[in-house]
Amino acid sequence: MNRIITQSYLDRFQDHLRREEKSPVTVEKYLRDVRAFLAFAGERVVTKELVIAYKQDLVRRGYAVRSINSMLASLNSLLRFLGWEDCKTRSIRQQRQTYCAQERQLTREEYLRLLEAARSRPRLYYLLQTICATGVRVSEIQYFTLEAVKRGQVIIRCKNKTRTILIPGKLRGYLLRYAGKQKIRSGPIFVSRNGRPLDRSAIWTQMKGLCLAANVAPGKVFPHNLRKLFARTFYGMEKDIAKLADILGHSSIDTTRIYIMSTGEEHLRKIERLGLVV
Repeated sequence: MNRIITQSYLDRFQDHLRREEKSPVTVEKYLRDVRAFLAFAGERVVTKELVIAYKQDLVRRGYAVRSINSMLASLNSLLRFLGWEDCKTRSIRQQRQTYCAQERQLTREEYLRLLEAARSRPRLYYLLQTICATGVRVSEIQYFTLEAVKRGQVIIRCKNKTRTILIPGKLRGYLLRYAGKQKIRSGPIFVSRNGRPLDRSAIWTQMKGLCLAANVAPGKVFPHNLRKLFARTFYGMEKDIAKLADILGHSSIDTTRIYIMSTGEEHLRKIERLGLVV
């Protein structure tokens, strides 16, 4: 039997992921990664050699190792579902990084400049603060309903896990006043003109529109960087990585470690303060 991934296979795989109770965002990500492989494979039969060639192509095209491994994990999941275990490939091994690229890390000062640039756009202004002050994922903004804000806490249910996000008092006041001015009487606080919750794409686009006015590099301006700024700020005060992992909804502390990495410049300053070069 020729191993060619058809639309029927993709539809069945999508149903399988939903039965596994993957979140809609995760299902979308898996399918996007699989389609990227299909674009590479074309009409060719799926073999171990083809999958390895795809991995090598991702490396050649300059994808980060973490991104490549994530894409391969999605593809391996499909191959496992189809029973094509012999076609799976290993992830790329890498030494754990001790610092992150400075050109990708959003600083507090840059965040404040983004807020100033968004001040004339109340919905975006309060949205940025909501993500950064609570550390929620952009996909979880939909849980910030008027009812939840009045209670002062948001209950997020995802992947058979439930966690509670506490809303800072100052932010709670802002959101209640904003909802009042927008005549929002129930449901999500952050909605589009047609009343639907803002999606990831809309939030991303609106944030990118602030870059020039805020004088912040576009490569730093995306919702997930606000979540990481929250993580670094919280850890800097509390030094409790286990508690931070719970707040962020991480299953593994290893993931949380990535969020709180310092930049290479900060790492170098710490090494120089050791005073071991005489």
